[in-house]
Amino acid sequence: MERDYPDPSVLGGEVGLWTSILNHLPAARMREAAALAEELGYGALWFGEAMGREVFASAAILLSATGRIKVATGIANIFVRDAWATNAAAKTLAEAYPGRFVLGLGVSHRPLVEVRGHDYRSPLSRMRSYLGEMRRAQFNAVKPEREAPVLIAALGPRMLELARELADGAHPYLVTPEHTGWARGILGRGPLLAVEQGAVLAGDRSEALRLARSHLSRYLRLPNYRNSWLRQGFTEEDLAGEGSDRLVEALVAWGSEEDVRARVREHLEAGADHVCVQVITDRPERGLDEEWRALAPALLERGG
Repeated sequence: MERDYPDPSVLGGEVGLWTSILNHLPAARMREAAALAEELGYGALWFGEAMGREVFASAAILLSATGRIKVATGIANIFVRDAWATNAAAKTLAEAYPGRFVLGLGVSHRPLVEVRGHDYRSPLSRMRSYLGEMRRAQFNAVKPEREAPVLIAALGPRMLELARELADGAHPYLVTPEHTGWARGILGRGPLLAVEQGAVLAGDRSEALRLARSHLSRYLRLPNYRNSWLRQGFTEEDLAGEGSDRLVEALVAWGSEEDVRARVREHLEAGADHVCVQVITDRPERGLDEEWRALAPALLERGG
């Protein structure tokens, strides 16, 4: 029997924002940033979870400060809380803010999981079990009229297959448009595909690559991403040191607003339903406002 998947409109349109900066801002400034993203017309605001704020508490702060924009976890780490707690949190937010919360789930990375005292063995099996536990969890409170869509962080073929089978779609991070086309081929028609795309607004190539490398440096140490890039056709030489120019330019768009727009279009044409753009800057708070504003006309007024 064919599954019913949510309409892509649950993601708020073709273009959203992804940011790690909010975790470093006071809560009042987080609210201002979310309100700005909404005012500018972005469809969704994505953010992650590592060693900072608890992800569902952050989502509640962002949702309470806005009235239209979707708020999406990119991702909530399944090792941080049990499946019943995640199910309860997602239902609570979906009921309180109808149609505005998107639950992105992921297995995170071995160092971030083991530092908490958890066993990272068999992450694919753990995700499969976790999704099943969420479906079976009891929730004795007011239920939402519509469940939050569930996307899982999927880079490799088996996790993408799991996203197709047991979730509403996938949220790949640090991938190329070629990966997006490959992922769509595995997912098939129906499952949602929301991809992250890094972007540097800089006309000077050396400056753009410096900023991009600064962003990528922590990911180059994580096996999940390294394995993903090797599957995408990069070599160990590309991954050595600070990463080759070829790797960096494939993962991070740079240049003008139109250059970023062109990369977003590549993902959409390859099969993405939604692209969440992550602005990379060494002026985090000020750059966030200025560059979100600068990108909005190119990404939104002409359809991405």
